[in-house]
Amino acid sequence: MASLPSLRPLARRLRPWLLIPALGFLGACNAVVLAPSGDVAAQQRDLLLISTGLMLIIIIPVIALVVFFAWKYRQANTRAEYEPDWDHSTYLEVAIWGAPLLIIICLGAVTWAGTHLLDPYRPLDRIAPGRAAPKTLAPLQVNVVALDWKWLFIYPEYGVASVNELAAPVDRPIQFTITSSSVMNSFYIPALAGQIYAMPGMQTTLYGVINKPGEYKGFSANYSGAGFSGMRFSFHGLPQAGFDQWVAQARASGQTLDRETYLRLEQPSENVPAMRFAAIDGGLFRAVVNMCVDPGKMCMHEMAALDAQGGMGIESARTVLPLTYDKTVRRGAVFGPPPTYVATICTPTDPDPRGVGQTRLADIAAPVDPLPSGPMLGAGLAAPVSFNLGAPRAPQVATSS
Repeated sequence: MASLPSLRPLARRLRPWLLIPALGFLGACNAVVLAPSGDVAAQQRDLLLISTGLMLIIIIPVIALVVFFAWKYRQANTRAEYEPDWDHSTYLEVAIWGAPLLIIICLGAVTWAGTHLLDPYRPLDRIAPGRAAPKTLAPLQVNVVALDWKWLFIYPEYGVASVNELAAPVDRPIQFTITSSSVMNSFYIPALAGQIYAMPGMQTTLYGVINKPGEYKGFSANYSGAGFSGMRFSFHGLPQAGFDQWVAQARASGQTLDRETYLRLEQPSENVPAMRFAAIDGGLFRAVVNMCVDPGKMCMHEMAALDAQGGMGIESARTVLPLTYDKTVRRGAVFGPPPTYVATICTPTDPDPRGVGQTRLADIAAPVDPLPSGPMLGAGLAAPVSFNLGAPRAPQVATSS
């Protein structure tokens, strides 16, 4: 039987080979970014590979030359040339500066073209290599709302909606219109297209197409709180017949997505199972974008219309509460004291001329109520034409006491 010291050299030789079974764990890696199923994601993959290949044209020779010079000019190599007075070579200067310059020019051209052709707001010109997008087929409209911590998908064309489940027919362009209810998120389906942010009070757009049937994963790529890890959904790429069946199943669910249901759905919840709604409120998504789903809230487009008319004077004090869109109370993340509001301002009169330094309450004139109950208008301006604010009236000026 061999002794333990005699086995140590053999163990050292076998140590690198013992790491080979560990490579089996790499089989669990998901290379969906390099093997997408949508044409937009495939073009983005190609852009990544082209950029990497161009950079490797420089990186690989540099690494090889570092190893070569370290070996050739090692201390033990006495036959290597020794030229202490050498300081210039035109050929080396051209190679050192010319090659990277050409690479940068190529990268710039590829990046410029990709930036315009793969603009997420740009409608698709093709659905696959060599296949132009049908001009007679309108893109599938999907309204996306990032909630805490789930995804809401509204199909205005079909009048249905779903939570944490998305479906689309194969080879049909999709137009996503994306917003958020409270905090910033990032809408991302790696197999379909790139990611784009979802922001409250704003609306972003993403075009994509799925070319292969299957079930794919989507998620938020931007941290948004405690339930972020469960903010995932399934994306079903279906043939047209399968998509029609999915819509029929949603219509058979019997649930209606109205504003009251949305306000309950908007409340923070984690790991929410897939849900479907048979009917929707037609103006819900527009209200979500304008942050006026809650009763009594002024919509942002109404506020913009007021600003376009010149804004408001002292009357704007009573719009503070309708313009409050902070969702921290509902999200359970309130810090500090509750907010307070200034309803009126009263300026004291000058001190008593007798030198007492005090002002008698009877000497203070009663201020005019700065909060009229009539319609809100810009100072001296007519009502905006975009929505009805009531009949115009003369501006009211508040006097201070």
